[in-house]
Amino acid sequence: MKYEIDATNKKLGRVSSEIAVLLMGKNLTDFVRNKNPEVSVMVKNASKLDISGKKAREKEYHRYSGYPGGLKRESLAVLVDRRGYGEIVRQAVKGMLPKNKLQDRMLKNLTITE
Repeated sequence: MKYEIDATNKKLGRVSSEIAVLLMGKNLTDFVRNKNPEVSVMVKNASKLDISGKKAREKEYHRYSGYPGGLKRESLAVLVDRRGYGEIVRQAVKGMLPKNKLQDRMLKNLTITE
C-alpha cells in the first residue's frame, strides 16, 4: 500500500508518529510485529513543517564518532542548513520505530520530499 502525507503546517512529532504507525503496519488488520509490511510512505512538503523558533534554537541532535571527546552537538537549525528538513523527519521517525532488525528495512520504505 502507498500512503501520502502532506506535512504542511503540522507539528513534527504528530507527523512522525503517524508515519511510524504506517511504516510498522499497525493500521492494517493483518498486523504482525515480526514482519515488515509491504507499505511505502511518501511525505510531501517537509520544509513547511510548523517548527517554532525556540525549538529550532534549543533542540539538539547528538552524534558520536567513537573516539574520546568525539561527541558532536548541533541545533535543529544547523542540521536543517546542513542536511535539510528530510533528515529531521527521518531521525524523528527512526526514534519511534522498534529497535530491531526491521528498523532499517522500514526506513527504506520512507520517502521524503521537501
